[in-house]
Amino acid sequence: MSSLEGKAVLVTGGSRGIGAAIAMRAAAEGAAVALTYNRSPEQARKVVRSIEEAGGKAFALYADVADPESVSSVVDQAAARLGGLDILVNNAGIFPYGMIDEFTLEDYENTMAIHTRSVFVAVQAALRHIGEGGRIISIGSSLVERIPYPGISLYAMSKSALVGFTKGLARDLGPRGITATVVHPGSTDTEMNPADGDGADEERALTALGRYATANDIAATVVHLAGPGGAYITGTAITVDGGVTA
Repeated sequence: MSSLEGKAVLVTGGSRGIGAAIAMRAAAEGAAVALTYNRSPEQARKVVRSIEEAGGKAFALYADVADPESVSSVVDQAAARLGGLDILVNNAGIFPYGMIDEFTLEDYENTMAIHTRSVFVAVQAALRHIGEGGRIISIGSSLVERIPYPGISLYAMSKSALVGFTKGLARDLGPRGITATVVHPGSTDTEMNPADGDGADEERALTALGRYATANDIAATVVHLAGPGGAYITGTAITVDGGVTA
């Protein structure tokens, strides 16, 4: 039997990149998958079609993760259509880049709304549906562990908050049999950070393996945590960065 057979999974930001890879990998392991999108409805439909053509079950829902009401609503919608919820993957994100004195308060508010408030709201909503054996997995960043160049202070701060929140969740939810973890990707070949983009050679040189991750490299760790192998892993972050933080 596949590792996620019979499980219901919600992946936020599942239309592209790491989120799409997680959705497809979870479906391949037997899960029914709901994924959210914001600006890429056609990309979301492509992910759903890919899953369905492979024999899996999936659907896409619009969500504005900067809007708390939208986040709460989409979790309830997903659970209703899935017949419950077992695994929440908080993946939706942005990459604010710039020197600290270049950012506006609006930049700060938007980044924190997407990377921290949306996770807080999604978790609270998901707990209306997730029971014993459930998983809450948030996508952080290896830039929480090591910041090798300037311009990412705001991004790193917002992703760092996930670690403290997840440790607290592990204590709050452990008695209910629900685990909480963070996965910190390193440089990953996606539309947001292509392996042939500007600065890619410099990022590649920081790794021990000499290459970018694929989105599937990250998805493999997420699905492991979501499955039986993750049953005793909680309150921690796992860094998947090819050795950048070694």
